[in-house]
Amino acid sequence: MVCRALPQRALPRPVTPEMRALVVDWLVQVHEYLGLAGDTLYLAVHLLDSYLRAGRVRLRRLQLLGVACLFVACKMEECVLPEPEFLCLLGAWSFSRAELLRAERRILSCLDFRLHHPGPLLCLGLLAALAGSSAQVTRLATYFLELSLLEAEAAGWEPGRRAAAALSLAHRVVDGAGSRPEPALYSPAELDALEPCMARAALRGPAPGRAAVFLKYARPQCQGTSLAAARLLRRLQPGRPQSAGSQ
Repeated sequence: MVCRALPQRALPRPVTPEMRALVVDWLVQVHEYLGLAGDTLYLAVHLLDSYLRAGRVRLRRLQLLGVACLFVACKMEECVLPEPEFLCLLGAWSFSRAELLRAERRILSCLDFRLHHPGPLLCLGLLAALAGSSAQVTRLATYFLELSLLEAEAAGWEPGRRAAAALSLAHRVVDGAGSRPEPALYSPAELDALEPCMARAALRGPAPGRAAVFLKYARPQCQGTSLAAARLLRRLQPGRPQSAGSQ
């Protein structure tokens, strides 16, 4: 719960937040297609952000870096690993098996093999249990949390605080504007900068390059959570949808 956040550094040139979001959006699709554990996705994005803050990246190798981070995360979290060749196939053979394994070695060397990271999904489960959150609230919070993966600024939030912001926003859209989960481990001031970011992402909908999470949670298996989230957010602050979550 007190795991440190990544340093607040700008993305290396020429990577922009939009390009990073495009890679993460693709990783969400690959992660879902392979049926991987939730923690695997969060660890992969954490490794991606850690590497981006540690060194320079060629723009044409950004997708390769993303899939290599997913491959490393699978080795940490999964019992059965995807074959490197299959990952190359999912990447439309824009990189080879040898290039993928070289990228893996660069990541391990750059991060000095410091790969373990208690992600926000684990923190969310603990906070939701402590607060006695309903299944609907927990689903909404999980959706808000996964949406935050697409936001470059979210990499600078510690996992516990990011999870608390997602759960707080979910409680407010379901239970009313003044509702907050108890016990409150973070003050409203500590969460006020995070909740509007998640709310804006939920209200944005399936924007180009950022549609995977919205479409994933719009399916019947997820109870149409992304559709309900946008509707509830607009009801929370009628007439000011773009400021939902801010106080």
